[in-house]
Amino acid sequence: MTDRIADDRLERARRHVEAHLFEPLTLDRLASQAGLSAYHFSRQFAARFGISPMAYVRAHRLMAAAGRLLSTPAPALIDLAFDCGFDSQEAFSRAFKRTFGIPPGHYRRSGAHPAPMEDSLMQPTVSRAVLTQSPAPVQKGALRIAGISAEFDETTKAGIPALWQRLVAAVPPDTFAGAQAYGVCSGIPGGEPGSMRYLAGIGLASDAPAPKGLEVVEIAPQSYLIFRQLLNGGDIHQQMQAAAREIWGERLPRSGHRLAQTPDLEVYPPGFRPDQPGNVEWWIPVESE
Repeated sequence: MTDRIADDRLERARRHVEAHLFEPLTLDRLASQAGLSAYHFSRQFAARFGISPMAYVRAHRLMAAAGRLLSTPAPALIDLAFDCGFDSQEAFSRAFKRTFGIPPGHYRRSGAHPAPMEDSLMQPTVSRAVLTQSPAPVQKGALRIAGISAEFDETTKAGIPALWQRLVAAVPPDTFAGAQAYGVCSGIPGGEPGSMRYLAGIGLASDAPAPKGLEVVEIAPQSYLIFRQLLNGGDIHQQMQAAAREIWGERLPRSGHRLAQTPDLEVYPPGFRPDQPGNVEWWIPVESE
C-alpha cells in the first residue's frame, strides 16, 4: 500500500475502527475522523470498501468476538454481546450465526478458527470506468431542474431507474429529447445513515413553467469537480456503478478538496440514449479555495 493510500481520509477512519473496536463508535464519530459529513463519509466508505461504515464496525467486532470465544477462559456470551454493541445475548447470537453459520456456543465448542474477513469486506475486482477529470474545480451557474424524486439507501437504490421511466412518461417526448437531464443526489437531514434523495429531472430556463406534476429544485452557483465518463452502449447501470466506486471511493478521498454540502449531479446531454455509446458527467460540489 502506498503512503498516499495509507494517509487518505477513509483509511484514517478505518484505522480508527481497528484501534478502538470495542469503544463507542458512531457514524458521526467516524465521519469526524475522516473530516467529512456523515452523508459524504457513508457514500465514500461504501464505495471504497463495499460495505457501510457501521456494518464494517459490526463485522469486525464479530470477527474479534469469534477469536475471543476460542481463548481460555472464554468470556461470557452476554459480555461479548455488550462489547459488540448488541442489546442482548439473543441479538448477538443471531448476528453471529448469520456470519459464521453456527451459534457462538457451538463455535466455541468446535474449536474452529474464524475465516479471514478482510477480502470479503473489500470491493471485488471489477471492470474500471473510463473517466477523465477536470484538473481544477469548474464554476457553474445556477440551475433550475424539474423532476421526480424519492428516497433511497444502499438496499433500495436499484429502484432509481424506475424514476427515469416515470419522468419520461411525464414529459412530452420533444421536450425530453431536447433537454439536458440531471440526476440530483442530496443528503436527507435527520435521515437514516446512508440514505439519500435522488431526483431524475430536466433543466428548465429560469422563467419556464415546470411540466405538470413535477417538483422543481433550485441549485445556486457552485464549484464542481467534473468527471466525464465514456459509455460503450452496454449495461449503463454496471458502468455507472463502476464510476461511482472509483469517484467516491478513490478519487475524491485523495483529491485534497473539501466537499460542499450541496447536491451532486449526474449530467446527461440532450438526446442521450442509455443503449448507445455516449458520455455522462458527474459534477461533485467542492468548497471554493
